[in-house]
Amino acid sequence: MAGIPAGRDACSVADSAGYYERHRPDQTLLYQIIEQHYPVFSALMAEQGRELPGYVQREFEDYLRCGRLEHGFLRVRCERCRDERLVAFSCKRRGFCPSCGARRMVETAALLVDEVLPHEPMRQWVLSVPFAIRFLFAARPEVMGRVLGIVYRAIATHLINKTGLTRATAETGAVTLIQRFGSALNLNIHFHMLFLDGVYITVEGGPCFRRLKPPTAAEIEKLIHRISHRVGRYLERAGLLVRDVEDSYLTLEARECSAMDDLIGHSVTYRIAVGPHHGQKAFTLQTIPAHTEERDDGGLGKAAGFSLHCGVAAGAHQRAKLERLCRYIARPAIANERLSLTRQGNVRYQLKTPYRDGTTHVIFEPLDFIARLAALVPKPRVNLTRFHGVFAPNSSLRARVTPGGSARHCRGDTVKTASERHAALTWAQRLKRVFRIDIETCRNCGGRVKIIASIEDPVVIKQVLEHLNRRTGQRPLAFGPQARAPPQGKLPGLKE
Repeated sequence: MAGIPAGRDACSVADSAGYYERHRPDQTLLYQIIEQHYPVFSALMAEQGRELPGYVQREFEDYLRCGRLEHGFLRVRCERCRDERLVAFSCKRRGFCPSCGARRMVETAALLVDEVLPHEPMRQWVLSVPFAIRFLFAARPEVMGRVLGIVYRAIATHLINKTGLTRATAETGAVTLIQRFGSALNLNIHFHMLFLDGVYITVEGGPCFRRLKPPTAAEIEKLIHRISHRVGRYLERAGLLVRDVEDSYLTLEARECSAMDDLIGHSVTYRIAVGPHHGQKAFTLQTIPAHTEERDDGGLGKAAGFSLHCGVAAGAHQRAKLERLCRYIARPAIANERLSLTRQGNVRYQLKTPYRDGTTHVIFEPLDFIARLAALVPKPRVNLTRFHGVFAPNSSLRARVTPGGSARHCRGDTVKTASERHAALTWAQRLKRVFRIDIETCRNCGGRVKIIASIEDPVVIKQVLEHLNRRTGQRPLAFGPQARAPPQGKLPGLKE
């Protein structure tokens, strides 16, 4: 089913109504920009001999079908008053769809808090890397996985050594959510790692958790220097990095530069990818930065273009805070409420937090905005959530320390697996849990709502929607590439 937009709009609907309203993506500015300018952008790239790869084209095409009744829907009916509604399908893509991104955000946070992260202190470690390595991660995802392994081992070893133990006698764990975007819609691949704020020690009767003190500034500085050195050494040994006396640079294998390489490179470096200003810095709006006596950089270390931050933590009893943190990390790339148009027709995107130099907005020409979206689309089969240490699937301690596994282990009975329980927590239940929207209850009589049919045949879809148009006196829906949205009024008997 189609989800709901992330951000203020979703919450306002929940707070004011308390029931589900179908998301209408065609009424959002993002949808209108993509619908109007993506065909032009795609044709321009093809004309230049730089046709977009298939997975990027599918991302845009499926987004334009997301939440549109003319591309399929579910019929849901109240068991008490027999009132019916139509619920459109979603695209389920991972790039830039705010609706599907909100759904994935909720699902990821619920899974981590309910099934993976134990009732122990957790700390977020955020690692950012230099521009060149961001490009390398986007072009070579397998390298990103190996670098992530180096980073995890460095932090885990630091935590274990801090207890005075060794890897043979103590273990820790982390969940990494790989975030691909920056606040200016630039491609910024970085790691959000939710680490146990301590280690497990195996004793008689099961693992025992030992909490650690927060890291000091000196420890963070030492750790980020160690990480940058180890990552650089790995890239050198792999033949991907060359360092000389004055500088260091990447040496990718000789190959023709693809369309995506060009788009990714410009997005990583905040530059314009298409149009008459190609290669120039993206336009920004700035204001006089607010004067602050002292900027709090606690928990931050920097070295050689790498930065490591670990100032955010959640206590063992702060499960609500932990879930909010998981949602923040897993949030969609684009917030509809921060998107607007200038008088000249350019796209203006407001930064979530102004930069230190006072930058508050980024301005894109429409085609360059489409290029930014294309760069955010991950390659197929690249897993953006990774589990390490005691949370890894092959860990012998996973069943003992995770909420999903520990309950089953303690009871000794046969219950549903974690994946089965995760599937049992339906999207409707997650809507109620996070946004206080109840899709399972009829808004007219309070009865239970259930799915009665899935309509996917184009002929049947057209017949149903044209029947609704005749009953309400609306003009027929258009079908095809330029199809518009279904009627917006309330329909008697059968509703959207």
